[in-house]
This record gives sequence, structure tokens and C-alpha cells, in this order.
Amino acid sequence: MAQDIDFSDIAPLDDKVFHSTMERLIKEPGFLHALKYAMPAEHHPALIEELLKIDNKYDFQRQIMFPFLEMLAKTTTSGITLGGVKHLNPTQNYTFITNHRDIVLDASFLNLAFLRRNLPTSEVAIGDNLLIFDWINDLVRLNKSFIVRRNTGLREGLMAARKLSAYIHHCLLEKHESVWIAQREGRAKDSSDHTQESLVKMLAIAGEGSFMEKLKEINLMPVAISYEYDPNDYLKVREFLMKRRNPDFKKSQHDDLFSMETGLLQFKGKVHFQLTPRINSKLDQIGNFKDNNTSAKYVVKIIDQAIHRSYMIFTINYVAFDLLNNTTRFEQYYTPERREEVINYFNQQLDKVDLPDITAQEREYMMNLLLTMYANPLRNKLRTILGGSLE
Repeated sequence: MAQDIDFSDIAPLDDKVFHSTMERLIKEPGFLHALKYAMPAEHHPALIEELLKIDNKYDFQRQIMFPFLEMLAKTTTSGITLGGVKHLNPTQNYTFITNHRDIVLDASFLNLAFLRRNLPTSEVAIGDNLLIFDWINDLVRLNKSFIVRRNTGLREGLMAARKLSAYIHHCLLEKHESVWIAQREGRAKDSSDHTQESLVKMLAIAGEGSFMEKLKEINLMPVAISYEYDPNDYLKVREFLMKRRNPDFKKSQHDDLFSMETGLLQFKGKVHFQLTPRINSKLDQIGNFKDNNTSAKYVVKIIDQAIHRSYMIFTINYVAFDLLNNTTRFEQYYTPERREEVINYFNQQLDKVDLPDITAQEREYMMNLLLTMYANPLRNKLRTILGGSLE
């Protein structure tokens, strides 16, 4: 039973240690350095004074994170919208499973959309690879995040998966908290979003009954996230080119930090979250299979179809699809002037790639990657709605 498991090493920090952790946090040079992105230096003393008055995660989210995220939304987006609220039952908790666009903001902006409507926020699954410094670990766990252990050995990985699964079931059934988790480890670099079968299997380790019954326990609700612009698009194509030049290339810790900072602070255009019905009735329809591998494959398909058909499609997606496929299929959705603006945007992003001696062929390769990245949400939506291949 989950009551017998010690979750203290992965769970959000208990409110009993909130104040003492905050006292430690505000003395961290890294945290103080990060504050400069949130507000001018002259406001820091007042914020620190405010932080020291708070003694629980609920007040921290509403008094500190809510206004910070609103400021971020105002300065880096053209608006955040939330659809499908009718699918939420206030008497239930959910496991929100989403595609993964931004390392930090996917869950944060979804919780902002909930805060605006006075809906409960969810606990957030965050990979320990992002907890580069101790102060980041403290900060996210003060903000209702729980830790996903990664890069472990096989035996440790199985134990970590069991514990994570037990914690998620514990969250919904005993703590009565909703949970957010990405459909895969890491973002889809080409924006073609697909759920990992291993994630679904992990979710079904804990719980009672069959594979499907264990998943029904945690009320899986797919959520489609759509960003008009991806501030990291040029960093992704840069990484592709570096791997093309050197197959052994590995990103550094500095690369990860810069990617997080870019995603946080640069312009994203419109951002939309589309809630879809929980999948319990579909799990009932497909029933149980003899083996978990087959079960997981069907569950993955249900989640992917729900997300793909629920994307919000922007002008840039239509233009990218037509440019990539050399068609005018979607020209009714944009003017010639808007098409030129999108092409100019792509070229400006490619100009940011700071690598030496980029050839014309390499630039064409990167442009093709950018077009693919922005065309894929539309391509996947069409495939799901129309069925089968587009080719």
C-alpha cells in the first residue's frame, strides 16, 4: 500500500518545512541571480520579505507564482487560452497527460489557466535532470512538483518506476490532488508528439486490478498544448546540425540552462490548452489484453489521437505545411503578405544559429527541419481526423 512507502525524497516539500526551506532559498546566489529575470533589482527586498511571510504551497502559488506567471504571459505571449473546461468534474482529480513543448512552461501555464478560473492546480512531474542545482530542487518542490528519477541503472530504474507510479496513484486517491505529466521524456524536437509506451506501463504498475483498471484509477485526461511560436526552434535545428556534423555531439549543462531561459523569456505568440475527455470509457471499450505490451500500444493510440485532433492550428503551421510540401493546399488560411512574414521569421531564426562556416546546403537542411517542426502538428491533426497517411 502507498501508505507504507516513504515518498519524502520525490514528493513536494511538506508545508511544515516550507518556511525553513524558503529561508535557505533566499540566501542562494543562484536563486537571487534568477530573480533579476522576474523583476528589477530594487523590488527584490520587498519580494524576499513577502516570501518569508508565506508558510505553505497554496499561498506561494497564489501570492507569488500567479502574478509572476501573469507577468510572463503578458510579456512573452499573445494570450493563453483554455478549452474543454466542460470535461472537468470538480469532484474528481485527474492525471493530465500532455504533449511537451517547453521544459518549464507547459505545466506552469496550464496551472496559470486553472488559477485564473479558481480551479485547483496540479502537482507537476519534473525530471531530476533539470534539477541542476540544489536551489532549483527546493524551488520546484515548494511549487508542488514531484521528482522523476532518470538515468538510473536497470534495477534502480525499476524501483524508481514503481515508486513514481505508487506516488501518482497516492496523489489522486489519497491526497486528492491532480497530477501533470508529459507524454514522453524530453520534448519532441520535430514537434511530432507521440506518447511513450514505457510511460503508460509505469502508470499501470501501481493500483488495483487489471492493467486497464489501474489506469482508470488515475483518470487520464489528454491535453493538447499549442504554441504559435517555439522560441527554441533555432536551438533545436542548431542541435540537429551539430549532430549531423558530429554524431557524438552531446548537449552541455549550459545548453540546457540556455534552452530553459530562452523558452521562459522569449516570445511564444498564442498559447492554447485543450482539455479532452478522460479516456476511461475508451479503456472500457477496448477491454483487457493478455499482455501489457499490447494494452500499452492501444492506450498510447487513444492518448495520441486525443492530443493530435485537439491542436490549435496557427497560420505558421499552414504556411509551413505548404512550403514543405510545395503545395497551395491551405492558402485560404493566409494572405501572400502573411506567407512572406512567416518565411522572414524562419530566416531570422536561422540567422541566430551561431555556428561557423554554415554552407548553403546546411542552411537548406535547417530550413527543412524548421518547416517540418511547424508542419507536424497540422500533419498529425489531419492524419487523425482523416485517418491513414497523407501521402
